[in-house]
Amino acid sequence: MIKSVGQSISAAIEATRLREGGKTRASSTTGSATAAPASTSASPAARMAAEGAPVDMDRIAAIKAAIASGNYPVDAAAIADRMVALDLSAAG
Repeated sequence: MIKSVGQSISAAIEATRLREGGKTRASSTTGSATAAPASTSASPAARMAAEGAPVDMDRIAAIKAAIASGNYPVDAAAIADRMVALDLSAAG
């Protein structure tokens, strides 16, 4: 089954959390209610939210312009192959 966007984002945040502090999902949800300064002990998700999404606005503008002009190539077979490969690796 193909993961939804929410599942993919959750998995990425969890991987970052594990990589940066070895915390588990259970331990991160039972933390204290007081907020710590962002620079010292903020969760990876909180830091990512504060920094904003890593978006290349120039690249997005270029893609939008290419789509609008009809010059954006779409390889349906490559997209399908990649989706199947992602699904198979997630199931395996």
